[in-house]
Amino acid sequence: MTPPGVASFVASFFGELRGDVRVLDAGAGVGSLLAAFVSEVHNRATKPKTIHATAFDVEPLLVSYLHKTARECKSECAQLGIEFTADVVEADFIQAAVAQIDRGLFQPEKRLSFTHAILNPPYKKLSSDSTARSALRRAGVETSNLYTAFLALAILLLEPGGELVAITPRSFCNGPYFRPFRELFIREMSLRRIHVFESRKAAFADDDVLQENVILHAVKGEKHTNHVIISSSSGLEGEPPTMRAVPRDEVIRPGDPELFIHVVVDDVGKQAATAVTCLPAQLKDLDLSVSTGKVVDFRARDHLRSEPDETTKPLIYPAHFTSGVVVWPKPGKKPNALVDAPETAGLWMPTGVYVLVKRFSSKEEKRRITAAIFDPALVPGDKIGFENHLNVFHRDGKGLPLVVARGLAAFLSSTVLDIYFRQFNGHTQVNATDLRNLRFPSMSAIEELGRRVSDPGLAQPELDAIVQEILGLTSETAGR
Repeated sequence: MTPPGVASFVASFFGELRGDVRVLDAGAGVGSLLAAFVSEVHNRATKPKTIHATAFDVEPLLVSYLHKTARECKSECAQLGIEFTADVVEADFIQAAVAQIDRGLFQPEKRLSFTHAILNPPYKKLSSDSTARSALRRAGVETSNLYTAFLALAILLLEPGGELVAITPRSFCNGPYFRPFRELFIREMSLRRIHVFESRKAAFADDDVLQENVILHAVKGEKHTNHVIISSSSGLEGEPPTMRAVPRDEVIRPGDPELFIHVVVDDVGKQAATAVTCLPAQLKDLDLSVSTGKVVDFRARDHLRSEPDETTKPLIYPAHFTSGVVVWPKPGKKPNALVDAPETAGLWMPTGVYVLVKRFSSKEEKRRITAAIFDPALVPGDKIGFENHLNVFHRDGKGLPLVVARGLAAFLSSTVLDIYFRQFNGHTQVNATDLRNLRFPSMSAIEELGRRVSDPGLAQPELDAIVQEILGLTSETAGR
C-alpha cells in the first residue's frame, strides 16, 4: 500500500489538471493514489471540469474499500463543483488492458484512453510461459516483471499528451531483462522528472522494500525536453526535496545500445559520472571479457560435493570471497567441489588468475560491486568451476596476468565507480551487461594500479587515494 504522505507526493508531480480528466489507477489497492489525486485537484488553483477514474484491482477485499474511496472522491469533487464518475474494475489489469488494445485495432472509437495515469504497480517476476506474458506479447510488450508490464500497458492506453506518474522499483533503469521496456518507454514518452528516495525505510517504513524506489513523471508523445529534473529526499514527510536540472543526454546517453537511465542526484555524483564516462576504454579495447559463471548448481546437483576428493575439482561461490580474494575450501552450507565427469565437461574454465564479481549482493553490503581475485596459487587444480552467481573477468576464456587482475579489481572496488554504478543500478543485482557497459582505465593505468595495490585487503581510503592519483581525479570526484 502507498503511505498517504508518499501518495500525496506522487500526485503532486502532474502538470496542469484541467478540462475533462480521465485517470487510470492500475493495481489501485484501497485507492490511496486515487484519493491523493483528488486531493491534489482540491489544492490546485485551476481545476478540471470533470474527472472520470478507472481503477483496477483483483482482490475482492481491497475492491470493497476501493468502492468506498471512489464514493469519498465523488463527494469531495461535488464540493468543488467537479463532476466525478468512477469505474471500479475487479479484474486482471493485464488481460483487460490487452483486450482494450486489441479492440482499438479494429474499433478505435471504442477503445479506452486516458489523460492521466497514476500507479504504484505490483512487483513480481513473470515466467516466460505464463498467460500474462502471452497476453502482453499480443500487445507488443515484452517484459519479465509485473511492474513494467503495468507501466507499459498504461503508456499504450494514454492518449497523446497524457501524463504518467508512477512509483516503482528502480531496477528498470538497467539490465538486459528490462531493455525492451526501456526501448518502449523512451520511444513513447518524454521523461520530465525522476525522484529518488535516499532512504527506503523512511518512505516505506511498514514494508520490507528490497529495492530502491523512484517516482517518475513522463508525458506521452511530446518532444523530448533538453533537461530532466532529478530530485531526491530521505522520504521523511515534510522534508523538501533537493532538485537539479540535468541535461537529458546525461540521463539517457545518446548511442548507448542498452538505453540505461542514469540518475545523478548531486554534484559529487555528476563528478563521478564525468570521471568514469571519460575513461578511455571498454572491455573489448582491453582484450578482456566478462561472463557469468557456468555452473548452475541445481542443474549439477548430483555432482556437487561438500569436500574435495580425488574425483573433483574446485567449485567457487560468492561465499568463498574473503577480504578481496578467494579462500578455498571453506566450511559452510555451499559445496566446495564439483565432480569432474563427462556430464560436467562444459562447465570448467582453465586454472588461472581471474577477477570475480558477485552477481547478487545483500542489501546490508556497503558496496554495490563486490570484487575478489581468484589466484591459482591459493587454489590447486588444473581447472576450476565458477558458480552462476558470479561474474568472471577473463581473456579469451582464460586467466589474466596477476598485475592486470589486481588493477582491475582495485578499479572495480573504488568509491568513484561505486558512486557512478549506483546512478543506473538501483537494486542488488550486478549483471554482466552492466559491467560490459562500463568504461575502464587504459591498460597501462590498470597495470600501474595493479603494481601499486598488491595487497587485496588494502583499506578503502588508501585504495581510493591510489585510484585518484593514477586516474588524475580530484578528491571530490573520487567521492572521498
